[in-house]
Amino acid sequence: MKYEPITSEQYYHIYNRGNNREDIFLEEKNYFYFLDLMKKHVHPIADILAYCLLKNHFHLLIWTKPVESDDMISRKFSNFFNAYAKAINKQYQRSGSLFQDRFSRKIVTDEKQLRNLILYIHTNPTHHGFVEDFSTYKYSSYHSHLSHQKTLLDREFVLDQFDGRENFRYVHQSKNFDINEDLTLE
Repeated sequence: MKYEPITSEQYYHIYNRGNNREDIFLEEKNYFYFLDLMKKHVHPIADILAYCLLKNHFHLLIWTKPVESDDMISRKFSNFFNAYAKAINKQYQRSGSLFQDRFSRKIVTDEKQLRNLILYIHTNPTHHGFVEDFSTYKYSSYHSHLSHQKTLLDREFVLDQFDGRENFRYVHQSKNFDINEDLTLE
């Protein structure tokens, strides 16, 4: 698989799944550890717009910040995923690859694609049958966007894409959006 180079000041959909489609989050504390590592490794080089962490895969939507070297962005992501994989392997006495492959990334080229991707990411738990109502799923950024609590997400930017909090909620609930086939994990 050919990987798109990650460059600064671009929107990207970042995703991966467990090797052999196995779980990468084995218990609740794993989700929180992944988010802590994301804060440590990703937040310095990218704004996080949306995320969803499912038992066997994850999705992130980011905007890469201006950096001195684009290589730094890939290095930070590599460090993030390696740190998580090593911790899981150590914690659960496992060996080998946790993730199927290097992380996949697709550049987001326009506002419609950006909005659809936010919707896709947040509704992913329903799409894969983890819950009947995506809004009940607790390992996505959906509730953080609706909250008034402090967050590292770029909440204001995301809500502006939907003309505010109420429309953000309405569009998600209406499920009336266009999901581009190439956004799904094959």
